[in-house]
Amino acid sequence: MSSPRTRVVVLGSTGSIGVNTLDVIARHSERFEAFALTASTNVEVMAAQCAKFRPVFAVMADADAGKALQELCAANSLPTRVLWGAEALVTVAEHEQADAVMAAIVGAAGLAPCMAAARAGKRLLLANKEALVVGGHLFMDAVRQGGATLLPIDSEHSAIFQSLPQDRSSWKTNVDKIILTASGGPFRTWAPEKLRDVTPDQACAHPNWVMGRKISVDSATMMNKALEVIEARYLFDVEPSQIEVVIHPQSVIHSMVQFVDNSVVAQLGTPDMRGPIAYGLSWPERIESGANALDFSSLQNLTFEAASSAEHQARFPGLKLAWDVLNDVPGKTAVLNAANEIAVAGFLAGRIRFDQIYAVNAATLAQVVFDTPSSLEDLYVLDAQSRQSAQQTMANLSH
Repeated sequence: MSSPRTRVVVLGSTGSIGVNTLDVIARHSERFEAFALTASTNVEVMAAQCAKFRPVFAVMADADAGKALQELCAANSLPTRVLWGAEALVTVAEHEQADAVMAAIVGAAGLAPCMAAARAGKRLLLANKEALVVGGHLFMDAVRQGGATLLPIDSEHSAIFQSLPQDRSSWKTNVDKIILTASGGPFRTWAPEKLRDVTPDQACAHPNWVMGRKISVDSATMMNKALEVIEARYLFDVEPSQIEVVIHPQSVIHSMVQFVDNSVVAQLGTPDMRGPIAYGLSWPERIESGANALDFSSLQNLTFEAASSAEHQARFPGLKLAWDVLNDVPGKTAVLNAANEIAVAGFLAGRIRFDQIYAVNAATLAQVVFDTPSSLEDLYVLDAQSRQSAQQTMANLSH
């Protein structure tokens, strides 16, 4: 008798991570099924996904998108039940019939369903940085209290997880530091003064990875790596001083762990998110992912640069903010995330220059005063306060 299939909720199914997750699910349809899919407003793609995977639920961000999807599902005689709104995201994330949740919603909007899945004890595949960056210790408390299995999906954090011993109790005594690798993005060799003229299309043209526009801009400023430093601190329970960033343009080594005996374990692979997605779905086993194998004969050089060099600090000033906020009061990481979301949206909309993203982030961190958040509601208040401050800073900036 075959085992029942793992029922997967894909939060953010029309985005890059969501699409790759469904690709892996389709490759192993005897083992996994899409129980619920969620998206913002991309009705056409969601309708196609519903037709192919026939999930029990589909959730859209608002009533207009939800009703449009509902009509398409009805017209095609699909059994999927369509819901909409923030509460519906929580409903499917904590649903008693769901086994695993792929958290791939970009931004703070993914925080509530991530917390719900954690409290419900799900296998939580975390591709949403903000759950840890905004939620921090509150999110990790929910994971522990709910008995959830938390598996990182970011290629860097998946690489670290794969490089660490499975016995978590040995991490504290055996690990010297975690080394996150970064490609350096499209502007790794640009003179810092040239960055003021960067266009959104240039910032979104990543040399190695295919990603959404927001995360592509974050990669170009290396704020993506700053957020990953914050994630690593909470995921692996290390001190901020134990986290290092190394620029590795080829994106072959996804990250490394250095142990107390100075030996280093690294995880290598082609730049394809289906690798860490497949590992998260099947852990502790491994399954075929669809990613290409490394061709070692074609790897001419693997090069590394210190992200802390004076040149890179001038080019990517936002990276240092990760350690600044981690060494500050709890909640500062949430302020940084909110400010950065507003700044990136402002850049993509043509309201500020590329090099002003850092200015918005730094100014917001300096301006927002708050009490330590102790609940999800506190985090939402702090998030809104930080966004308002960042908007005001942007309004005061001149091009």
